[in-house]
Amino acid sequence: MKRHIAHIALVVNDYDEAVRFYTEKLNFRLVENTDLGGGKRWVLVAPAGWHECCILLARAVNEEQRSRVGNQTGGRVFLFLHTDDFWRDYNAMISRGVNFVRPPSNESYGTVAVFEDLYGNLWDLIEKKS
Repeated sequence: MKRHIAHIALVVNDYDEAVRFYTEKLNFRLVENTDLGGGKRWVLVAPAGWHECCILLARAVNEEQRSRVGNQTGGRVFLFLHTDDFWRDYNAMISRGVNFVRPPSNESYGTVAVFEDLYGNLWDLIEKKS
């Protein structure tokens, strides 16, 4: 049996502002943006050069969902963005205004820094040791 995770839902306040952040600040590509009617859309973004797993930008539609925007994991790092060149991507993200909340450090598994998305969700940017 072959299985994989295709999408991870990320609750957002607004589709368009989330698309702008992920495509302009993180250099992700817009994989799909389909209008489903009634203000609902199917919006997928993924890191440039990757197609296996996408983030589904899911607009919060009620108060309970809105309360989770930016804090889906209770303040823990939520997502992990692996790169083949940490310093290239770190410097590019800094130049595009991405906020790093923990500076780069060399760990036993590689080089890592923590940044936040436009809503405050925490991400690790990681270059794993070879």
